[in-house]
Amino acid sequence: MQENREKCMELANRVYDLDGEVYSCVGSSLGRTFTGNRESTVQNLCGLMLTRPGGHLLRSELALISNMARTIKDKEKRAQMMAEYDALLKEIEALPDSFGKVDIVDLSRVELNLTARKKLSEKDPLVICISRTQGSAGNDIGFELADDLHINYYDVEIFNQVLNRMEVEKGSVGDAETEHFEEFDKYRKSRFNLKKWLHEFNRYHGLSKQDAVFFNMSDLICDLARTEDCVIMGRCADSILTNNHIPHLSIFISAPFPLRVQRIMASKNMDLRHASRFLKQMDRQHQKYYDFYTYGRWGHPENYDLCINSANYGIRETIDLIERLIDTPGKTGNEGA
Repeated sequence: MQENREKCMELANRVYDLDGEVYSCVGSSLGRTFTGNRESTVQNLCGLMLTRPGGHLLRSELALISNMARTIKDKEKRAQMMAEYDALLKEIEALPDSFGKVDIVDLSRVELNLTARKKLSEKDPLVICISRTQGSAGNDIGFELADDLHINYYDVEIFNQVLNRMEVEKGSVGDAETEHFEEFDKYRKSRFNLKKWLHEFNRYHGLSKQDAVFFNMSDLICDLARTEDCVIMGRCADSILTNNHIPHLSIFISAPFPLRVQRIMASKNMDLRHASRFLKQMDRQHQKYYDFYTYGRWGHPENYDLCINSANYGIRETIDLIERLIDTPGKTGNEGA
């Protein structure tokens, strides 16, 4: 402990001296970072280095010195000051209780993080799950992203067809944009129909039709994610794959409501009132569906690897942004799949 304190005192004196040298080189009217006498200033700096809660204060003090040093006009002196600053920063960061020592990481999520694909082999599938608000161009972005990467694309319409081939009733996925989630009635009261209930009880082994379809779809999503590169739109895929410990990249795409209304008006030939009602209804149903089946919170940043405001970039630039995040050299996907 005593040895660590002596090291901190040494570094504190060097920081104090560096601040004076930088001020001397700049001669700025802004003044020095440390205006107190050497003894009290050094003691304070030493205390900040020894106490973890004060780390952010120490970082701010160092940043003020470096900001000033970068304004030195003489290149040689500027390089000299910055070299001393860099050396000091490395030594301070190496202290046992310095700032930056307490990381923020969810180890269970890190294991599923596709941005760490360097530890994955070339044969591991690239799976990108995209959730989106209605009218944010999420489907267009997902489709063109899959086309760029030469990988497969799955949305609600495709899942409808695949599940139908698996002898699940047509339309029972219940999330098609044109269907307004009419099949998903978990959150609205309806008259009890004993005949229908008995039929579904027998057909789906005691589950409701919606639940049976969701579980069948979950199995399908897991099978796809384990065997092929793909982009999966919605369907709670991010949560399903996380619960099954399957690596993937989870993205949420949205845009300001007025811009989404404008896009819906143009793409669906709706007036302002109907477009607004349509968006609110679809967002509400997406949220209810996701929150019910995942026990998560749809659209909340902590659930995703990346959240994007597509209106800030447009379709093409948003795709480029996602591709830069993936950054998979030599990984071109299943060409022609």
